[in-house]
Amino acid sequence: MTNSGSKTVSVIDTAANKVIAIVNVGTSPRGIAITPDGKEAYVTDLYSNKVSVIDTITNTLTYIVPVGIYPHGIVVTPDGKKVYVANGGSNNVSVIDAATKTVTATVTNVGTFPWGVTITSDGKKVYVTSEGSGTVSAIDTDTNTVTSTVPVGANPFGAAVSPDGTKVYVTMPYNNTVSVIATATNKVIATVPVGNFPYGITITPDGTKVYVANYDSDNVSVIATATNHVKATVDVGSTPMAFGQFIGHVPASVPVLPIANFVTNVSEGYSPLTVQFTDLSTNSTSVNWDFGDKSNSTERNPVHEYSDPGIYTVNLTASNENGIDLKSATITVTEKSLIPVTAFSASPTSGKAPLKVAFIDKSAGSPTKWKWSFGDGKTSTVQNPTYKYSNLGNYTVSLTATNAEGNSTTIKTDYIKVVTKPVANFSAKPTSGKAPLDVAFTDTSTGVLAGWIWDFGDGSKSFLQSPIHKYSKAGIYTVNLAVKNAAGHNTVTKTDYIKVVTKPVA
Repeated sequence: MTNSGSKTVSVIDTAANKVIAIVNVGTSPRGIAITPDGKEAYVTDLYSNKVSVIDTITNTLTYIVPVGIYPHGIVVTPDGKKVYVANGGSNNVSVIDAATKTVTATVTNVGTFPWGVTITSDGKKVYVTSEGSGTVSAIDTDTNTVTSTVPVGANPFGAAVSPDGTKVYVTMPYNNTVSVIATATNKVIATVPVGNFPYGITITPDGTKVYVANYDSDNVSVIATATNHVKATVDVGSTPMAFGQFIGHVPASVPVLPIANFVTNVSEGYSPLTVQFTDLSTNSTSVNWDFGDKSNSTERNPVHEYSDPGIYTVNLTASNENGIDLKSATITVTEKSLIPVTAFSASPTSGKAPLKVAFIDKSAGSPTKWKWSFGDGKTSTVQNPTYKYSNLGNYTVSLTATNAEGNSTTIKTDYIKVVTKPVANFSAKPTSGKAPLDVAFTDTSTGVLAGWIWDFGDGSKSFLQSPIHKYSKAGIYTVNLAVKNAAGHNTVTKTDYIKVVTKPVA
């Protein structure tokens, strides 16, 4: 699982739904694919225009392969001989020879901004999503040419095909859903709600589960293919992307390592606090507990009392003959307070109107009454209300929690943001000059923005808000800016905006 925000790859045990290793890789890892023998992982690096190769036995970086511009999705053929990489910036697909680690072919006519890529179990077809064209293209792997194109709607990203080749699953980030396409009819037959801004997607070898990486939720949704419903959610690293085949078989030669895990009957409370610790570690022959207050135990399921208030980090070390593993958790001990300590959360906290928000009371001190103020003149006395905001704006929310001893209030300023579709606009300085010409572009778009895509007219792109771009050759360039937020996206084009000459402008 690639973590673009932390520049790492997480290795997940799918049986335990637990991260067992972290590998540092590149500057902005996106897609990942595992070879059929499970010995190598290929990872696309967006901003370096390269693919990194990881040895899965040692979890170390072994090769770097240059590809197209802004590589995202990636997949390995079932025979392990070729690797297909979708290049969102150059609008093509690179074909890597797995033996030589070099690009041997480039597939065009896959639409604009191709991101996701997947392959059938027989290796005969590769499916590529095109965000800019709103399509899914099928590539014949024998000829490396596009044989069909299927419209699927706005901004498709990740894709995965079922083992029998009858269905293609496509992530739709701006809808927080996964679309299911029947390959026989080339039509969408189901839509599955998942987490926030789903990107990467893959299917287990038996075809029973689909794993979806949710970029804005920092987790993975697990879909049961029999019902097309989410059956589990797994928390992972920051902003997961995970394009391509990110499930693979671990080679038999990998030693069996312990996996530390435990639960407690409570994680917070008033002093003195008695905590029951239950060991859930696997493959371990011994354990050692560090309770965070200079106390230790080698019992499997110890009971420990915290006498003083404080925040204690508990570490469990599980060991066997092959190594050790560590699991940590926090125990919070406070002095007993009679008056409630008010706290709350909400989901979502931003979006387009009308926006339905679920508020959750997290107050301590056993309150018996609640008074919510939603910032638009409306109130509620329900403990965990759901409220709909109909108008645009930033709303300050407050909660007053009360019990027999008194009350307290928590106020969150501008907590809920109801936004509208942005309007793209920009300026640049200078707009003319001799080559090479450095131009500073300034985003002047209106609205609350979440992303930018610049097209400088010379084949180069940027995802920064206000980039600086160098024009190396003389010419007249048309510049395009696309912006987006939770309410939608908008594009502005300035024709013949930048003029670059070979001699100074008079």
